[in-house]
Amino acid sequence: MREWWVHVGLICIPLLAVYLHIPPPQLSPALEKWHSAGEVFHFRDRKIFFRDSYGALGSSDVVILLHGFPTSSYDWNKIWDPLTQNFHRVIALDFLGFGFSDKPRPHKYSIFEQASVVEALVAHLGLTNQRVNLLSHDYGDTVALELLHRSDQNRTGHLNVNSLCLSNGGLFPETHHPRLLQTLLKDSTFLAPILIRLTNYMIFTKGVLQYINQRLKHRERWVGALTSTFVPLHMIYGPLDPVNPHPQFIRRYQQLVQKSTLTVLDEHISHYPQLEDPTGFLNAYFNFIHSF
Repeated sequence: MREWWVHVGLICIPLLAVYLHIPPPQLSPALEKWHSAGEVFHFRDRKIFFRDSYGALGSSDVVILLHGFPTSSYDWNKIWDPLTQNFHRVIALDFLGFGFSDKPRPHKYSIFEQASVVEALVAHLGLTNQRVNLLSHDYGDTVALELLHRSDQNRTGHLNVNSLCLSNGGLFPETHHPRLLQTLLKDSTFLAPILIRLTNYMIFTKGVLQYINQRLKHRERWVGALTSTFVPLHMIYGPLDPVNPHPQFIRRYQQLVQKSTLTVLDEHISHYPQLEDPTGFLNAYFNFIHSF
């Protein structure tokens, strides 16, 4: 039996070594177009990709889009044009470690740093004194809550939040159910490097996955910001979400965040509502924005 495992290991190790050095695939035409429409700025010597589009005439409203894990600003591509038709300025970025932004390794990624990246972008674009609307998803929800905390507490003065719309984020550790792969990457020092390459997620690092632990550690800070703010709040929710399952998540949200309005989309919409139902998502968001 021992000899059998030795032979398997001798065969698999060189095959794995070859696979790990296969270069990443070329970008699709759609991603190339998205990339070419963006630009970069520097945050602590790291390059951060962002898009900044001017849209509706006669409006001064600005919306900043905060994407989820493990993807990028491209998550907003299906609703980008309609947003630019309704807002003066639409801005999205790839967080550090994601998408077209730099991916330093090793690096201790944190929600606090990502919030500072957003603040730095706001300052770079000359929007420090401008009240901005935040539209966030998943991982971006937690970054938005840190920004909300800083805005309400006047900690940095770099960003003034006019409104916040969240979507399908693990706001409450008690209702969050990470997928098996997320759990393995978060907790396993041995498996993480292998799984990163085998799943072809170039941003999957143990450091990035620590945001799940950070949500638990800083729950009072971020949930406290959500429950105490006077900023208009809305939640757009896809109820088939396996990470934040229905009805536990919504019950908890309504129990704790009583000042927020809520849109629950059709029952077949899951974790990425802006991609699965862009029309329903946009209708919900515009109804929220027009309500105040």
